Amino acid sequence: MSQNKKAGFTLIEVLIVVVILAVLAATVIPQFTDSTTDAKKSSGMMNLHTLRSQIQLYRAQHDGDVPSATLNELTIKTTVDGSAGGAFGPYITKIPVNSMNNLDTIDAVTADPAASDFDGSTGWIYNTSTGQIWINDATLKDE
Repeated sequence: MSQNKKAGFTLIEVLIVVVILAVLAATVIPQFTDSTTDAKKSSGMMNLHTLRSQIQLYRAQHDGDVPSATLNELTIKTTVDGSAGGAFGPYITKIPVNSMNNLDTIDAVTADPAASDFDGSTGWIYNTSTGQIWINDATLKDE
């Protein structure tokens, strides 16, 4: 008489597989959360670069003048004095969002902002006297 043995995994083999999967998950999952933050930062920096370059182009075509506090002149055709309806622009289709807080609003200042001004309450901080613009995020204030 022969005995029929059912094939299967022992408890030790199953535990080893579970431990290996747990170690792999613990190593991989933090990498995904870092990549989300990196993507937001990269997108924000690209939008900041776009805004800075378009403000400089506006200045070059408007005798050194900078756009107003709303940056509306960047989104429309303007004359050399900055009023609507001319041959210059539009430089961008709309004000981009700050990907760190998903806001496209602008905090207009007349002097360079202090560290405490980077509170994330608006998308951008724009110096209306110099044309300089910053992303409104405390971790990116020096960019």
